[in-house]
Amino acid sequence: MGLLAKVTDGLQSLVANLGTSRDKAASTFYAVPALTDEQLLAAYRSAWLPRKIVEIPAHDACRKWRDWQGTSDQIERIEEEEKRLGVRGKVIEARIKARLFGGAALLIGTGDLNPSLPLEPERIGAAGIRYLTVLNRREVTAGSIETDPESPFHGKPKDYTITTGNGQQVVLHPSRLVVFIGQATGDDSLLSMGMGWGDSVLMSVFDAVKNVDATIANVASLVFEAKVDVFSIPELMSRLSDPEYERRLLQRFSLANMAKGMNNALILDKDEDYQQKSASFTNLPEVMDRFLQIVSGAADIPVTRLLGQSPDGMNSTGESDVRNYYDKVSAGQELEMTPAMRVLDESLIRSALGARPPEVHYIWSSLWQISDKERSEIGVSSANTLKTLVDTGLFPQEALATAGANMLVERSILPGLEQAIEDAGGLPDYEAELKAQQEAQKAALETARAANEAPLQNERPAG
Repeated sequence: MGLLAKVTDGLQSLVANLGTSRDKAASTFYAVPALTDEQLLAAYRSAWLPRKIVEIPAHDACRKWRDWQGTSDQIERIEEEEKRLGVRGKVIEARIKARLFGGAALLIGTGDLNPSLPLEPERIGAAGIRYLTVLNRREVTAGSIETDPESPFHGKPKDYTITTGNGQQVVLHPSRLVVFIGQATGDDSLLSMGMGWGDSVLMSVFDAVKNVDATIANVASLVFEAKVDVFSIPELMSRLSDPEYERRLLQRFSLANMAKGMNNALILDKDEDYQQKSASFTNLPEVMDRFLQIVSGAADIPVTRLLGQSPDGMNSTGESDVRNYYDKVSAGQELEMTPAMRVLDESLIRSALGARPPEVHYIWSSLWQISDKERSEIGVSSANTLKTLVDTGLFPQEALATAGANMLVERSILPGLEQAIEDAGGLPDYEAELKAQQEAQKAALETARAANEAPLQNERPAG
């Protein structure tokens, strides 16, 4: 009965305003598309748009990676440890699988006998991380959801289970996994229904992608029908039942096409008619562009980045769209990737250095790359600002020197300036220099005063 009601509603919506009071939007409703892993994988492997939507943000989030802050030796050792473990490549792989299937994780392998216990970075020594393994959500079974509001894992699975190569099931504490999800469901209670993971990013854009593919396929078919020759032959249908007539007809048009190709002439009977019909492609590019723009908006990726093309239109640069997109990627780095990788990063520092220096940290590299001309202009502007502040005398020179060094490093005007200053013995002690200058001036005044008084004493009469 329910199915019959839905069919009736759909037909009434189809003939809306034709004797019914229903409006054309009556059949519009929302439902979560049931996409299996096989369908998602097929879309990713066989169509370019789903692949780009999955891969582009994942690659952009790791494209410039991050800049570690510390001494040159510390930075070098941490970067070597990242290369040994393949951190960057495995994070990209995990992010791609998370966006495609709804979730993926990095297993932090430390060789602990009981991985069901929390991973404590404080106990990690040099080379303490043995390996990192990428696991998609089909390889990891999430446990029950943590409901304790005081737990740091509230709203997330209490534990995870994997199957080893020998068929043994191993329970993992959540702290031993770097968990990424593709797209939030909007309701934590749905995690239990989704086996502890999120949604694929293709779920919300699937209809828009299919519309683009269908439009492009229809346009491609239309290309083959751009020019159609139409022949009108008297009594054609009634005489086609004769096999001999059909043979002679095909032979006749083969010869006609051959003559047309060689002599650009078409010979027809007096009673026959020939017309050439051409399809119009006038508005098709605009239609295709509109569909692609819809997909771009649905995927939250600028058209210039999604299609790899330069922006068009008068006075169009596309910089604002790209900057907004980079801001979104940067927000994902800070709000999603950094918290997810916190335990891994703390363990990584100790695995590389054998200890945890408090000054070691990292910042995500800027995705927006400025030109040499822009960097030069920024350098000149920064230098003028510092000079103006020094000339005013409102701030201590030592404070301005420290702030200026930070500004020049953060703006990538003088990379490595902090380490160069440290290697040179640090910033000058401006207070000591000022005091020394004042004392030198005072000594010079005393010397000059003594030199002036000496002739007067020589001119005084004796006794």
